[in-house]
Amino acid sequence: MASYSGGILGMLGFVKSPGAPVPHRKSTKDMETVDMPAPAVVTIPMSMHIGAPCTPKVKPGDQVFVGQLIGDSDAFVSAPIHSSVSGTVKKVDAMLSFGGTYTPCIVIESDGKQTPDPSICPPKVKSEEDLIKAIRDSGLVGLGGAGFPAHVKLNPAADVKKKIDTLIINGAECEPYLTADVREMLEDSWDIISGIQTVSKLLDVDETIIGIEDNKPEAITVIQELAEKNDGITIRVKELPARYPQGAEKVLIKQCTGREVPPGKLPADVGVIVMNVTSVGFLARYLKTGMPLTTKRVTVDGSAVAEPKNVRVCIGTPVKDVIAFCGGYKGEPSKLLYGGPMMGTPIYSDEQPILKNTNGILAFDRAEAQSLEPSACIRCGRCVNACPMNLMPTMFEKYTAAEKIDELKRLNIMTCMECGCCAYVCPANRRLVQSIRIGKTLVRNSGK
Repeated sequence: MASYSGGILGMLGFVKSPGAPVPHRKSTKDMETVDMPAPAVVTIPMSMHIGAPCTPKVKPGDQVFVGQLIGDSDAFVSAPIHSSVSGTVKKVDAMLSFGGTYTPCIVIESDGKQTPDPSICPPKVKSEEDLIKAIRDSGLVGLGGAGFPAHVKLNPAADVKKKIDTLIINGAECEPYLTADVREMLEDSWDIISGIQTVSKLLDVDETIIGIEDNKPEAITVIQELAEKNDGITIRVKELPARYPQGAEKVLIKQCTGREVPPGKLPADVGVIVMNVTSVGFLARYLKTGMPLTTKRVTVDGSAVAEPKNVRVCIGTPVKDVIAFCGGYKGEPSKLLYGGPMMGTPIYSDEQPILKNTNGILAFDRAEAQSLEPSACIRCGRCVNACPMNLMPTMFEKYTAAEKIDELKRLNIMTCMECGCCAYVCPANRRLVQSIRIGKTLVRNSGK
C-alpha cells in the first residue's frame, strides 16, 4: 500500500505529505481562560470515558458537594465520576446522549455555594500502587478528546512496561479553532512540568518529549524554558510542523521518535506512552489539592458565537449556558459540535452537557455549515496521498458499499483513525469518513 501511494501518486506529480493543510483559525489563542459561574442545573452522564459506564451512587433528594463521588464501576476500564456543583440531586434517569444512545445521568440542582466535599484532601502517595489508585480516584481520563481512563494507560502489564522508555506529552492541538491546550501550556505550565516529573518516575522512562506545533511559538518558548530549569529528568520540546493531524497518537509518535506503531498494536508496544498536555497538568493539581476532575477548560468559537472565549466550566453544564456566557448566538446556529471541525461530534441540541473530554464547543451559521453535494470519484488519489496511515479510503468506500468484509480487513480498515483528511482533500466531496465508519461496523459485526 505504501508503494502504491508513493509510486502511482509520484507519477501523477504528488509528493507524499500525509495529512491536510487545514486552516488554523486559532482566534482565541491569546484569550486567557475565564471562569464561568456554576449553572443552575448540571446533567452529569455516567459514561464520559472509554469503557464500562458508572453506576449512580446517589439518589433523588440527596445533598451533594463539589468533588463528591456520585458514580463508579467495578470494571477495570472505567473511571469514577464526581459532582461538579454543590446542591441537591434532582433526578437520576436515562437520557438521550449526543451519540444517539440512552445513558444514565444524574441531574443536580445547584445551591450556588460551590461547597467542596469536606472529605477532600491531597492523596497520600508513598508507592507506585498509591499513585495509580490516586489517579483512578481523581476520575482522570484522556482530556484531549479520547476519554481513555488514565489509571489504565499508566499501569500497563509488567512485560509491556519494561519496553517503555519514552513519555510523549501531546501539545500539538492540531484541530482548527481549539486553543484550550495552548492556554494550559501558557497558564499552567508549572503544573505540566510537575505532572511530567510524577509520570516519568512512575513509568521509569529515559526521556520525555513534549510535542508542540510551530504555530504556537509562545507556548514553545514557555515550556522550553521550564524544561531546561527542570531538575532530575530529561524533558525535550519537539517543535512540530503545523499540519493536521499532527496530534494523532501514531502520527505524533512517528514525528517525535521515528517509531511506527504497527496495525493492531498500541504505543506501549513500541516503548511509548502518550498523554495529553492538559491531562498531565490536571494530575499535578490533583496531587496537590485532592480535588477530582469536576471542571474543564473549553474553547467556544465559530461563526455563530457572539463572543468566542476560552472558558473553564463545571462538567455537566448545558451547552446553551456556555454559549450564553459567551454572548449568546450571533444569528441562527446551523450546526453545533463537541470538539473541532475535523473530528468533532455533532450534537443535536444545546441542552447537551459539557463532558470530561469536551475541549471545544463550536457553533456555525448556515453559510459555514452547509454540506457540499458529492459527485463521482475521479480517481485522483488525493485521499490516499493525505492519509497519515497510508490507507486507501476510496477502496474502503467501494468495498463498504459492496459489503466485502474480507477486502476491508485486508486493506486494514480498522487502522483508520477517522481523522477526516481524506474527505477534506476530496475534490468530489465524497462521504469517505462516513463510509469508513460503516465499514468498520460491518467488520465488527461480522465476527471475522
